[in-house]
Amino acid sequence: MPYRPPLIAHEYFSADPPELPVREHGEEGLSAVRRAEVVASDGHGVTLKVVTSAEETLVVRVAVAGEGVIRVRLGQDADARTRSARAITMVTPGVYGGAVVEAGDGRVALDAGSLRAEIRLDPWNVRFTDRAGRTLVEQDPGRKDISGRLRTLPFGRSLVDGAAVAYHETFLAPADEAFAGFGESFTPVNKRGQRPLMWNFDAFGADSQRAYKNVPFYLSSRGYGVLVDSGTPVEFDMCQSTHSDVQIIAPDDLIDYYVIAGPTPAEVLDRFDGLTCRPELPPRWAFGTWISSGFFRDSQERVLERARKIRERGIPCDVLHLDTYWQTDGHWSDLRWDSENFPDPEGMLATLKEQGFQVCLWMNPYISHLSPAFAEAAEKGYFLTRSDGEVYVADSWHGSYPPCGIVDFTHPGAAEWFRGLLRDRLREGVAVFKTDFAEGVPYDAVAANGMTGTDLHNVYTLLFNDLVAGVTREVAGHGMVWARSSFLGGQRHAAQWSGDVDAIYPAMGSTIRGGLSHGLSGIPYWSHDAGGFTGTPTPDLYIRWSQFAALSPLVRFHGTTSREPWEFPPDAERAAIEALRLRYRLMPYIYSAAVDAARTGAPMMRALCVDHPDDPVAWQADLEYLLGTDLLVAPMISADGVRDVYLPAGRWVDHWTGDIHDGGRHIRVAPPLDRIPLFVRHGALIPVTEPGDTVAEDPLITLVGYGVADGGTRQVIRDPDGDTTVTATRDGDRLIVAVEGPKRISGVEFVGPGAEVVIN
Repeated sequence: MPYRPPLIAHEYFSADPPELPVREHGEEGLSAVRRAEVVASDGHGVTLKVVTSAEETLVVRVAVAGEGVIRVRLGQDADARTRSARAITMVTPGVYGGAVVEAGDGRVALDAGSLRAEIRLDPWNVRFTDRAGRTLVEQDPGRKDISGRLRTLPFGRSLVDGAAVAYHETFLAPADEAFAGFGESFTPVNKRGQRPLMWNFDAFGADSQRAYKNVPFYLSSRGYGVLVDSGTPVEFDMCQSTHSDVQIIAPDDLIDYYVIAGPTPAEVLDRFDGLTCRPELPPRWAFGTWISSGFFRDSQERVLERARKIRERGIPCDVLHLDTYWQTDGHWSDLRWDSENFPDPEGMLATLKEQGFQVCLWMNPYISHLSPAFAEAAEKGYFLTRSDGEVYVADSWHGSYPPCGIVDFTHPGAAEWFRGLLRDRLREGVAVFKTDFAEGVPYDAVAANGMTGTDLHNVYTLLFNDLVAGVTREVAGHGMVWARSSFLGGQRHAAQWSGDVDAIYPAMGSTIRGGLSHGLSGIPYWSHDAGGFTGTPTPDLYIRWSQFAALSPLVRFHGTTSREPWEFPPDAERAAIEALRLRYRLMPYIYSAAVDAARTGAPMMRALCVDHPDDPVAWQADLEYLLGTDLLVAPMISADGVRDVYLPAGRWVDHWTGDIHDGGRHIRVAPPLDRIPLFVRHGALIPVTEPGDTVAEDPLITLVGYGVADGGTRQVIRDPDGDTTVTATRDGDRLIVAVEGPKRISGVEFVGPGAEVVIN
């Protein structure tokens, strides 16, 4: 158990994970793969019968799942499936026709193009190499100390009373290897020395290793990634127990993992998303500002007044979010309007649409036992149950709200019933739903399809968001949600936000890390509550967080108290609005990065290691990021107004001053309160437009040049309707700009010294 200080309330979660048994003295119950023989071979891989240290016979399948992707499965038999597969198939390997299988001299090799697996049969060992033969990662057979005690869990499984409780794998890890990924983890981005547990928590903010969104995937600074296909609480020991090894423990009916070649993080993520699914591109308006009612009582009158003030004060905004109180207090979340406070929701929605607003409604998959909908759903068997068949009424709100039933989306009738409730709201004119919670399936719950809560817990969020996205697409024409929880494959649910973060500077820093880790897990469309969620930010924090939000993939203002700009001092309101105007000015650049992310899986908010994987500092500099490929953003993370910024290789132009800095070093900055440290890659051409009240569908674009690169510059403005390629080449004192594509380009401006521009 983790250490807990005395006299301090520890985190309690109604859906804490079950704990694995601890091995007693000695090594009874260990079953480690020792030797193997090939029993079948085909054009994709080999099936092997293996003998373990416990004299068990198990089956290993090693196969090519795509170019640069090799899959390894160990189980009781060849047909073993993960326990969560009954709810949802998380990984769907494609057919790869280029596999080469070689066998002989007690060895087997599989060639997947940029990745190769070399298998030694006796004693058993697997090594993965790149095309040139360089070792990427290799199994550690399990080492013992001088007393003969086992220090690592080898490739195999562990038994208790003759039954398998977990499968495991161990890889050697060079001392300088860095690791990243695992979903929205708020800890330092380099996960070496950490022990991520793949169990979705109501994380109570960004202050611990608990996460709302887990993805059982990591990528390495050595140019590969590893994906474990399991919905169970898989544990990754990233060189914590022993500095020499990564250990993976899967409490499932098999271990099923993929090694994915790079060599760059971007290439790993491209293959990862190709294997699982491509990201869902949000609608264009979703990249505008979202302003929330906040977590307190609301009404139709207040919503319309809020909309009026936003337009009167010139605040760029595309989405109004109505949080919990659009429903009757005590009835959450039965998806029915509070008729007293919202007497004419359809009229309200129509008025807001005329003013240029989309509307988002808060909801979750828990229904209060006080709601009239509870009895209806319980009678029809639409909730998760206890083992005795009674409805599992859970403390999903940790004592702050009445206990709830949890809708069972494995029940076809329950799914259709819930879908109908959502459909009614969408037909009234609602544009999108905020899908809150969904981390609260207790491990001892039972689903209609027979799954235990342990096996359903993580994938429940996929069922939930799939349902909401599906009915939204049916009625509104897009599949966007605004989700708090997610799991493997969750990139098909755009977008996601960082949960209930405290309104303090350290939490903003942790939030940056969460966004970077999530982006390195294949999830590009991410956001957070500007100003923090819990508490009220100081005016300076509100400004700094607004600036960070404005230069994030998506931006929303929401909290337990108001985050409306006019509720803060005039200088704070002014600075927040200016940050949003900068975002709307950069919208062609931001949306182009979003389209690229949908195609490639590359994050919009890029950890420096994505573009500079060979720079060791880039794997550690996790409080700054690239937005797209050309803008380097370094939010101010403390109240003292001073911070160090690492500039990677190249030359970087200060957006505000035009000063040029050489990269490969840290610089210290102390910007005024109305400026966020923002640097642009030297020679970049950034597409911008005139900011308006809402996001324009086809804006007139100006190109802003940050210096003139000696070899010329090429910028692609990506759009679902067609890409526009801009090339700029120097001809003496002139810059010749050629434009090819549908975008309307009005001209070129320069920050700092430029050149005479000729546009063709």
